[in-house]
Amino acid sequence: MAASMLCRRTAMLCRTLKGLSCSKTVLSANSQSGFLLQAASYNPKPLKLNLREPYVPDKDSEKTPEWQKTARYDRKLFGRYGSASGIDPASLWPSHEQLDKIIAEEQDWHPPLEVMLKNIEAREKQETEKRLAKEKLLAANMAKMPKMIADWRREKRETKHKLKEEKARRAKLLAEARERFGYAVDPRSPKFLEMVAEIEKEEKKKKKLMKRRLKEEQVVAPVTPPAASS
Repeated sequence: MAASMLCRRTAMLCRTLKGLSCSKTVLSANSQSGFLLQAASYNPKPLKLNLREPYVPDKDSEKTPEWQKTARYDRKLFGRYGSASGIDPASLWPSHEQLDKIIAEEQDWHPPLEVMLKNIEAREKQETEKRLAKEKLLAANMAKMPKMIADWRREKRETKHKLKEEKARRAKLLAEARERFGYAVDPRSPKFLEMVAEIEKEEKKKKKLMKRRLKEEQVVAPVTPPAASS
């Protein structure tokens, strides 16, 4: 019995919801058709256009755009309507400053024939001077070329000779370190670096002694008298 009551209530609820959805559909369709009918029956009033008199903006009004208050717009109105625009033609003529500026721009962009010929001559002269200076520099460098090549070859030979001497000195130091320590020493080790510093110090002392001896010999050497003339 409880189950049958539940089934009947469920069926009643479904029928109620179905009726509500149908009524919503009808209402929406009615509202759309009403809107379409209202739009179709709308008849706006035509705009009042004054095609006989020209439109001249009021420059004193705040509602007038700024671009309609310019002299450029006044020229446009006068060019379209003429004297009917109510604009004084004298006000459209450029001022003395504007006229001077226009003349200066005209001279810059379209100079007289004499000025153009002078400019061309000056430009050609400048280009000729640049070309001659470049040729002079090139000739001077070409004259120096044999000496530059000889210097480069000499520097290359000297560099090669120095590298050879450095390699031989390094091999000699490694051999001396092997004799002193009894095993091959890494040239980056502190022992090897200390030994090299020691040897360099001794070499400097020897060079100083040699210079001193040479000076002493030059001082002690007797000065030979000049030969007597016959």
